[in-house]
Amino acid sequence: MVSLTDFQRIGMGLVGFGLFFILFGMLLYFDSVLLAFGNVSTTGLGFPGPEQMLVRTFTFFFQRPKLKGTSFFLGGVLIVLMRWPLLGMLLEAYGFITLFRFVLHRVPVPCELLLN
Repeated sequence: MVSLTDFQRIGMGLVGFGLFFILFGMLLYFDSVLLAFGNVSTTGLGFPGPEQMLVRTFTFFFQRPKLKGTSFFLGGVLIVLMRWPLLGMLLEAYGFITLFRFVLHRVPVPCELLLN
């Protein structure tokens, strides 16, 4: 069994809750409150954590080649928080694909269709 620190456990819990609320919000026809709660939980805005985690997150998202994906993803989060859930989720999805394009190339067939 893998040993996790307390901050990793909190992070896993937040991501789990966030994904649950995002999926539940999508099942309920893009309920903006559930989607916003899921976004806040998943992106870690609800629990900033120690300074080292903030620095790592900042340096990952705000690298020069990733600024386009970051702006679309965070813009989508803001649009969902302003209660335009469908447009916000579309912007988030595009930002997510743009941010993690280099990782998605390693995933088999379904992601190849998205990237081409």
